[in-house]
Amino acid sequence: MELQSQLKSLADKIDLLKDKIETEESTKHAFILPFINILGYDTFNPTEVVPEFTADLGLKKGEKVDYAIIQNDEPILIIECKNWKEKLSIHGSQLFRYFHVTKTRFALLTNGIHYQLFTDLEEKNKMDEKPFLEFDITNLKDNVVSEIAKFHKSAFDVNKIVSNASSLKYTKEIKKQIEDELQNPSAEFVKLFANKVYSGRLTEKVMEEFKELVQKGFNQFISEKINDRLNAALNKEAQKQKEEQIEVVVDEENRVTTTEEEMEAYRIVVAILRRKLHINRIVHRDTLSYFGILLDDNNRKPLCRLHLNGGKKYISLFHDNKKETKQPIERIDDIYLFEKELLETVGVYESEKN
Repeated sequence: MELQSQLKSLADKIDLLKDKIETEESTKHAFILPFINILGYDTFNPTEVVPEFTADLGLKKGEKVDYAIIQNDEPILIIECKNWKEKLSIHGSQLFRYFHVTKTRFALLTNGIHYQLFTDLEEKNKMDEKPFLEFDITNLKDNVVSEIAKFHKSAFDVNKIVSNASSLKYTKEIKKQIEDELQNPSAEFVKLFANKVYSGRLTEKVMEEFKELVQKGFNQFISEKINDRLNAALNKEAQKQKEEQIEVVVDEENRVTTTEEEMEAYRIVVAILRRKLHINRIVHRDTLSYFGILLDDNNRKPLCRLHLNGGKKYISLFHDNKKETKQPIERIDDIYLFEKELLETVGVYESEKN
């Protein structure tokens, strides 16, 4: 998503520059105006982005809000800016006063890093005290980026944003209440669960015990759910890797062609080893890299490997530590020269069984 990458670039710029930014004016130019540009509004067009926006406030005149974004000659978003080092506080803000005298439905309070968006859900034309959307631009989640996208010039729709704002605001408040209850359960919260599992009288001592039990139960429940999701994700990844490995093996098997020379070499190895092994225990397995001969069709018990398809021919032998050593051969009859080594390898595997 282009918007997401642009916001990420701005966040990286903020991390790099913020310690060099000292004033509110510098914050505006370095952090806030680029954000407005990302939303598709031309900060160099005074008919679209108005700095120092003024509206009549009855007897109190001359107060200005930092920016107003204009559409069809009316402000659709008024913006109050702070120095990036300042904490945001709506109390005493000019946003309250400007909100009810303009036709805007949205107000933004920001220090260039933290953003708070307000509307009038509780009382028409009066700005709510609590924002319906808050975010830190240096730590954006995908769902927040989707909400920011609704304010882009190409997608801006007052009715859609307002209808969604209620859900955002109250969901945020509910999540905050859940967090508070999990950290320090209220008597009502504890009683809700104690009444469902305890048949006795809820004395002060019992309530104190259940407060700890409720908190512990919820924390364990959340941990288990997280572990379940992690395990599910890990299992899914493991299954995916297994399927990919199977696909590679199948693809490799489809591309392997066993030559008559390799089969003749296999018959020579069988002729050498059959004095110690039943022929059924000597199994060949062809791969793209080599022609392998195994004991009992066990990958961990290679008897030898033959490299016959390149410019030079080799036989790989395996010693006590199963370390592979390559020996050059001129023709496949040279395999007979390594009879002793092949029989010793069989002896090592057979002794491991005892």
